[in-house]
Amino acid sequence: MPWQATVLTLFPEMFPGPLGVSLAGRALEDRLWRLSTLNIRDFAHDKHRSVDDTPAGGGAGMVMRANVAAGAIDAAVSAAPDLARIYLSPRGGPLTQKRVRDLAQGEGVMLFCGRFEGLDQRVIEGRQLEEISIGDYVLSGGEIAAMVMIDACVRLLPGIIGAEASLSEESFENNLLEYPHYTRPRVWEGREIPDVLLSGDHERIARWRLEQAEILTRRRRPDLLEKGGGATERARLQEETAWDGQTAPWTGDPIADP
Repeated sequence: MPWQATVLTLFPEMFPGPLGVSLAGRALEDRLWRLSTLNIRDFAHDKHRSVDDTPAGGGAGMVMRANVAAGAIDAAVSAAPDLARIYLSPRGGPLTQKRVRDLAQGEGVMLFCGRFEGLDQRVIEGRQLEEISIGDYVLSGGEIAAMVMIDACVRLLPGIIGAEASLSEESFENNLLEYPHYTRPRVWEGREIPDVLLSGDHERIARWRLEQAEILTRRRRPDLLEKGGGATERARLQEETAWDGQTAPWTGDPIADP
């Protein structure tokens, strides 16, 4: 069975949206993964199809009703019981590349897209929803966050990306940001491609790329280095080559922090 994404939303017309073009769109057409939407409003119980109500205890805004949300979730689970159940919420745990990879290796995801002030807590607990956030900011709804998560997962599925080896060198793999990239022309506005990349020496190139990734990570995301960023790749290069891990690969000079 192809990897499945089921999206519970008040706005099913937003999908597939960006997921219908480029790599994800072609893979969707080729049935390498499947996308379905469920309109939460279809599970409302009154003639006005109400999905929200005032918050218990007072306060601003509205809250998505437990009975309506639960009806939509139960229908989705009945159709595909093995999908990871996720509620996209700014208060959730951060979406990481590791979590994306784990989700991509599973059967798929059921994504509940919140609106208003959020979802009744009893549904989150009663239906065992994992809360995940895509960043420290607030969106008007979970639909865009759902697209982000689906895109991140789909590109890791077998057969989606031609050069699958490139995935292991991307940002956040091995807890490092990705190294800089260059292509022709060799000189552009007085800026040259680093000589080491034109040397043809693949060992030196690999060492240079690792060092650049570590420098960028130290400058921009030092928290990743605290998680052991680059340690596995550095150990592999030292084992497979004559590199001592302490000198720059193209000059032999000691590596200095930026």
